[in-house]
Amino acid sequence: MTATGQDARNQAAHRSASASAALDPAALFTPKLVTVLREGYGLAALRADAVAGLTVAIVALPLSMAIAIASGVTPAQGLYTAIVGGFLVSALGGSRFQIGGPAGAFIVLVAATVMQHGVDGLILATFLSGLILVGVGALRLGTYIKFIPWPVTVGFTAGIAVIILASQVKDLLGLTLDGPEPGPLLEKLPVLWRALPDLDPAAALLAAGTIAVILVLKRWRPHWPGLLIAIVLASLATWAAGLPVATIGSRFGGIPSGLPVPALPALSMEKILAVLPAAVSFALLGAIESLLSAVVADGMSGRRHRSNCELVGQGVANMGSALFGGFCVTGTIARTATNVRAGAIGPVAGMLHALFLLAFMLLAAPLASYIPLASLAGLLAVVAWNMAERHAIAVLLRTSRGDALVFAVTFLLTIFRDLTEAIVTGFALGSVLFIHRMSQIAGVRRLPLVSEDRADTSADGGLPYDGAAADPQIIVYRITGVFFFGAASSIGSVLESISDTHRALVVDFSAVPFLDSTGANTVAGLVDKASRRGVAVVLCGLEESLRRPLEAQGVQAPKVTFAADVEAALAMLQAEPSAQEVRR
Repeated sequence: MTATGQDARNQAAHRSASASAALDPAALFTPKLVTVLREGYGLAALRADAVAGLTVAIVALPLSMAIAIASGVTPAQGLYTAIVGGFLVSALGGSRFQIGGPAGAFIVLVAATVMQHGVDGLILATFLSGLILVGVGALRLGTYIKFIPWPVTVGFTAGIAVIILASQVKDLLGLTLDGPEPGPLLEKLPVLWRALPDLDPAAALLAAGTIAVILVLKRWRPHWPGLLIAIVLASLATWAAGLPVATIGSRFGGIPSGLPVPALPALSMEKILAVLPAAVSFALLGAIESLLSAVVADGMSGRRHRSNCELVGQGVANMGSALFGGFCVTGTIARTATNVRAGAIGPVAGMLHALFLLAFMLLAAPLASYIPLASLAGLLAVVAWNMAERHAIAVLLRTSRGDALVFAVTFLLTIFRDLTEAIVTGFALGSVLFIHRMSQIAGVRRLPLVSEDRADTSADGGLPYDGAAADPQIIVYRITGVFFFGAASSIGSVLESISDTHRALVVDFSAVPFLDSTGANTVAGLVDKASRRGVAVVLCGLEESLRRPLEAQGVQAPKVTFAADVEAALAMLQAEPSAQEVRR
C-alpha cells in the first residue's frame, strides 16, 4: 500500500474513532496507545518511534537530573520520575506525542514541599496529586482547564523562570554559603550578594561554557543534542583538568544502577492532611502544564488529544512515580515538541524514551558521577531563559492594559508569594476583566420613531419599525449583547425610564445570545413596574433558551405578550388597542 493510501486509511480510522467517541463515553478514556495500535502499527512505525524516543531520551537525561537537583532531591529521583512517570504517561494518556517527566515549572513547589515536609512528604504529596488528577479526569473537568487565561499562564511561567534562575546562581558561580540557602527571593538575594567574594572561577567558567555550547549548537546545529553535548564536554573538562568543583558524585555519591523496590512512606491522617495543600498545587499545575503541552503537540501534528483521558493517565503516572521514589510528573512542552519534530508516530516513542533512560541507569550510571553541578546549573539557566516567553510578554504589555495587569499580578505573586495563590488570583482578576468587557459590549437603545431610509439588505435587516411613528405612546427598545449580571444594572436603568404616558413597551431580544437569572430578574421587575403603571409589555425575538429563565421568574402571559419580532409586536399593538386597554 502506498504512503498516500496509508494516510487516507489512518485519517478514515481517526474520523471513525472520533464519531465513536461522540457516541460512547467510554471511548473518551481510551488511551491513545490503543487508538494507534487499532489503526495498524508496523515495523516502520516502530523504527520511527525508536528514533524519536532515543532523541527525546538524550534531551531528558541531563534535564531530569538537573531539575531534580534544583528541586532539592537527588538526581536519581529525577531519573525515576522520567522513567516510571514518562512510561505511564505515554502508555495511558490521551495524547499521541506527550512526553512526561519532571518539569522546571515544578521546581519551586517541589523545593518548598521538601523543605516543609521532607522527601517522604514530597512522595506522599505526589501520590495524592495523582489521585486528584484521576478524579478530575474521571469527572470530565479537564475541559475547563482551557479557561485559564493566557496572561495568567504567561505570568506564572515567567515568574517560575525568574525563581529557577535565582535558585541556580549559587551553583552557577560556585558560591559557598554560611548556612542553608533561603527559599524566598527577597531573602535569597542578600545572602548570595554577601557570598560573591567567594566566587569559584572554575565553576563559573564551566557554567558559562555550558551555556555557550548550548546556545551555539542551537543556533548553528539545531538538530544536534546540544544539552547532552554540553554536559559531556563539561564533564570531560572537569575530569581531564582535575577541576576542584562540585559534581554529582561528590555531592550525591553518584546514582544507582537500577530502579528501587516500589513502596510508599508511612501513612497517617495527620501527614496526609499536612501535605494535602501541596498535593492540590501539584495537581493544579500538572493539569495546566500537561494540557498546554498536549495542545502544543496538537498544533504541531494536526492531531487532537483527549484531555480527560490525559489527566487520568497523568494521575496514574504520578502515583507510579511516587511508588518508585520519584516526584511530580507532567507533560513537558520542550520534550514533547522534540518528540514531534523527531518524527514520532505514537505513544510508543514516549515509552521507548523511558526505556532508553532505564538502560542508561543500568549500563552507564557510574559516568554520571563526573557531571559538574555548575554545568547542570548552566543548563537550567538556559531552560529558565526559554521559559520566559519574552515575545508573549511584549504582546501583552502592548495590546491591553487589563491583560498586562493580570500578567503583572500573576508574575509578582509567583515570585514573592505562592504559585497557587498567583494562579487563583490571576484567574479571578482575569474573570473580573472579562465580566467588565462583556458588560461594556452589552447595551440597550431606544429605536427611533422615524427611522432613516435604508436598503432592504442593510445590516439591521431593513426593518424600519415605521409603525412606531403612528403611535408615540409605544416605546421600543432593543437589547444587544449578553444580558447577564454584569450588564443588568445599566440595562435595567434604561428600561425603567418608561412613564405613565406610554401605552406599551416593546423589548426586542433578537440580538441577545444569553440571558442569566439576574437579567431575567431585571426583566421581571420591569414587567411588574409596567403592570402597576398600566403599561403593556411585549417581548419579541426570544429564543426558547431565553424564555425559560424569564418564565422561571414569572414573566409570562397574561403579564406580557410574546411576538416573533418588532414588526409583529407593533402590528399587534396597533391592530388591537382596545385589548391593550383591557389589560391595563
